[in-house]
Amino acid sequence: MVKLDDIKQSLAADLRRLNAIIEDTLRSDTALMNSIVARYLATKGKQLRPMLTLLSGRIFGGVNDRVLHAGAAIEMLHNASLIHDDVIDQAQQRRGVETISSVWSNHVAVLVGDFFVTGALRCAVKAQDSRVLEALAMMGGDLSLGEINQFANARSRDIDEATYMTIIGKKTASLFECCVAVGGFVNNAPQHLSDALCNYARLLGLAFQIKDDTFDYYNDTAVGKPTGNDLREGKITLPLIYALSRTDLPEHEAMQTLAHKELLNTQDINQLVEFAKYAGGIDYAYDIMQRLRREADALLDTFPPSPDIDALRSIFQYIIERNN
Repeated sequence: MVKLDDIKQSLAADLRRLNAIIEDTLRSDTALMNSIVARYLATKGKQLRPMLTLLSGRIFGGVNDRVLHAGAAIEMLHNASLIHDDVIDQAQQRRGVETISSVWSNHVAVLVGDFFVTGALRCAVKAQDSRVLEALAMMGGDLSLGEINQFANARSRDIDEATYMTIIGKKTASLFECCVAVGGFVNNAPQHLSDALCNYARLLGLAFQIKDDTFDYYNDTAVGKPTGNDLREGKITLPLIYALSRTDLPEHEAMQTLAHKELLNTQDINQLVEFAKYAGGIDYAYDIMQRLRREADALLDTFPPSPDIDALRSIFQYIIERNN
């Protein structure tokens, strides 16, 4: 398998161009906005999503200005959602850096997030394909609906695996799917190949969120959140969903009752976390991720072999194996 750092290095020149477009688009005549944006963009994370757009562009004919602007648009809309999420979650840090809302205020953070949205729209227009704007609009809607659905289910804690997969399909997988879709749009990719790559990205996004959710069951400072944080917020994720479905276990009824308790204290959360691990919830989550990877590999088999297709396979494996 190709290492993620090697994939990023192979895309380095185009990533620099894409990031420069984002910086130029968000430059304004307001000193405070420029200062906040520059500070925020200084920490870029793994850049998985721009990498997917660039790989899609390569697979379907090459990375051009339209691909770069489409990728920049998605990244800005994604970052807008993160800035707004930090306000909602009252988060103090993201990627080890203080959030905009904690340094300035919620009011400023919302306005900065809105400014990122306008930048995304301007870049989407420069991609010169109405399908990019449509994809961006659909993605933005899905992100919001996914979060709303998660909130509604958190209040009742009544969730099964199918509902969980629908939620993460909207709140996470839709973003990954949009990244590869636009690379096909602007290069006029054959529909059947574009669909195959979008389905690959959807599976990748599902695996990404499932892996993210497994972090909640371990106390690891590298992950950046305490054990049981999702449960503290009322969110029941795949490992516990599976554990609670184990009617063969003697603890089943007691754990079901505990999981639906209106307010969970630290002892309750720890008990549910340990039950999820004991009942095989983590192993089940890994089994699902490996199944998704096999389905994704089969979709990639429809493409001629190439380093870019190998990179997509490696990214999927990285998603499953990552530690943060």
